[in-house]
Amino acid sequence: MTFLSRALLVIGTFFLCHACYSAYEHATYVSAITSRNRSPPSSIRPAVPSSSALEVLPLDVSIETVVSVVLICVGLVMGAEQLKPINWRVWAGRAEVRSGGGGPFQGLESRVGFMDIRRKDFADWVREKGNGKEE
Repeated sequence: MTFLSRALLVIGTFFLCHACYSAYEHATYVSAITSRNRSPPSSIRPAVPSSSALEVLPLDVSIETVVSVVLICVGLVMGAEQLKPINWRVWAGRAEVRSGGGGPFQGLESRVGFMDIRRKDFADWVREKGNGKEE
């Protein structure tokens, strides 16, 4: 990983932790305000915004969360190794050598297609049933 990718990962992780903490603090604040509004009579209650307006996560916390996730993703992509080209011939040749011949699909080609589940005991039972008396 390069220095830049690690720096983006650290910064993105820090911002994501801060956004989570801010969301937790907001949820705690909303629960404290709503519980305080329920207990005293309406004449003593202080003027606060409605509960539906409080339940929405603030815009800055949402933006911080999205930006931190983007920073983490960019840092991960920048720090990943280069992709290697896939050559079917090379892979199939190596798979054939490893499997001892037959190629990569040897397991599919050598499996039993259809099995006759009628065994000798079943055939004998059918003959006895057909030749014997019906009960």
